[in-house]
Amino acid sequence: MIRVRFESVVQSFRVIRERPDTLREVFTRLFRGRSHYHAFDALKGVSFSVSDGEVLGIVGRNGSGKSTILKIIAGVYRPSAGTLEVNGRVAALIELGAGFHGELTGRENIVINGLVLGLSRREIEQREERIIDFAELGEFIDSPVKQYSSGMFMRLAFAVASEIDPEILLVDEILAVGDVAFQQKCIARIHDFHRRGKTIFFVSHNMGSVHELCTRALLIHEGMLLVDGPVKEIAERYAELTQQPVSVP
Repeated sequence: MIRVRFESVVQSFRVIRERPDTLREVFTRLFRGRSHYHAFDALKGVSFSVSDGEVLGIVGRNGSGKSTILKIIAGVYRPSAGTLEVNGRVAALIELGAGFHGELTGRENIVINGLVLGLSRREIEQREERIIDFAELGEFIDSPVKQYSSGMFMRLAFAVASEIDPEILLVDEILAVGDVAFQQKCIARIHDFHRRGKTIFFVSHNMGSVHELCTRALLIHEGMLLVDGPVKEIAERYAELTQQPVSVP
């Protein structure tokens, strides 16, 4: 079954070119027909599909459009053009702390995130202790999450997202924080998801992790899909790409 399909997807943003300092400058620009915005295409006609059981690595330089792909799948962005198909429940680990309320405790945030991800109160109660055990936060589970370190955020976010048992899991560099032991624990759970036929998107600059986890990879560069293929081939092309000078728009 196809879980995610992109067909000629374009994602455009308006970027401020120069912010006017005065109201007079605003009206002057309007009168002269000049805009202080310019269009920026974060994705330029990207097409691919991912099926059940695939672990797809997405690699590329910073700003290439990797995280934009995940945010489109998660529903954060709506494509400016092209066709998107997503089939199944999505759990996203895209930004540390995203979806968490700083003033609420870890335990309270488990309930809120569970409800947002489509679980019932009863389902959350059934999973709560497993989430807390996996996160290994101890007494901090009843502290406001604004007091959490980045590693603690990662523990709780991964525990919640993986415990809801999604069909599609999105992971964006979140494993780069936290201690090695917990990272290995998360990787073991990702392997378990793979064995159970889940679809996983994994964005990382760590090619070692991409080799370990992924069955296939995409190389994204300046908003375009350069290569879609085996991880070894993508790693070689990515290494070549990183040796080239960075182009400045």
